[in-house]
Amino acid sequence: MTVPVALYLQDAHTVREGMALAQYAERQGFTAVWQAESRLAREATVPMAAFLAVTGQIRVGSGVVNTWTRNPALLASTFSTLDDLAPGRVMLGVGAWWDPLAARVGIQRTRPVLAMRETVTAVRGLLAGGPVTLQGEFVHLDQVELDYVHQARRPKAVPIYIGATGPRMMELAGEIADGALLNYLVSPDYTRRALLQLAQGAARTGRALAELDRPQLVICSLDRDRGVALDAARLLVTQYLGQQPHLMKASGVAQELLDRIAQVLRWPATHDEVVAASRLVPDEVVQMVTASGTAEECRAKVLEYVAAGCTCPVLYPLAPDVRAMIDLFAGGLEEEGPGSTAADRGGLS
Repeated sequence: MTVPVALYLQDAHTVREGMALAQYAERQGFTAVWQAESRLAREATVPMAAFLAVTGQIRVGSGVVNTWTRNPALLASTFSTLDDLAPGRVMLGVGAWWDPLAARVGIQRTRPVLAMRETVTAVRGLLAGGPVTLQGEFVHLDQVELDYVHQARRPKAVPIYIGATGPRMMELAGEIADGALLNYLVSPDYTRRALLQLAQGAARTGRALAELDRPQLVICSLDRDRGVALDAARLLVTQYLGQQPHLMKASGVAQELLDRIAQVLRWPATHDEVVAASRLVPDEVVQMVTASGTAEECRAKVLEYVAAGCTCPVLYPLAPDVRAMIDLFAGGLEEEGPGSTAADRGGLS
């Protein structure tokens, strides 16, 4: 069975470069492109529209917008508009954001699971056609519907993915979402545990885990020189050890290492601080939470996430040659039989 693969883009490339990469990924058989919006770097929906405009089949998702900074009515209107551009190819990935960033821009992330439930419920109802009335703790809508005047009124087929990390949010994703966009910088063991939580949530609404899509972000640092690949990934791992330690803690990274990193990194960290702190991060931690190294190592690690239950690896390229990574995973991912090598797939070895 061929497992589909997808591409993840943040802000390392210009939007126009991202457009070209989306086109190339589509030609090479990738099924989706997800655009990040976790930091104050690049808003997701503008590049999403650009990717959709220059491709014909590949699906495009937000990975992820948050529940706090867009009113659910505006969120639904935005993704309805994207669906107008490319019907049936748009995915809404939504998450709970993170601190200290949220706090520093004046947002108190109180009861994020409830806020997510209300947001997803409201947006789903609006995309289905509405009208929606919801008087919750966070969402307040009174007979609201998307106000189409000149276009035909139709339900918008935009699947909703919750970007979940913690157990309660994971259960909520299983209960109310079309799928969960599983986080990066976690181990395959974490993914196995997360799927148990997804299944528990799905059971509440009479669904099986198999009915939920489970794409997962996976850092992929590919280079013929495995040391170069590991060092590139180490810098990103270090940044997240200091910035979002809950991700690493969920994968079993020792609290002692998290504490040592916290003593070196402030937020926002300078590049020099990240480089200094990265010297504390051993290869084992880098390899536990990323697919880094040669082509064989990268493919083998991605397959570990598939074996853990990921339905579509969403590959976040770190190396400058993104096309080499796309080529390595062209056409999807299959477990390789005896004698098959990464070189046979056209990737770096």
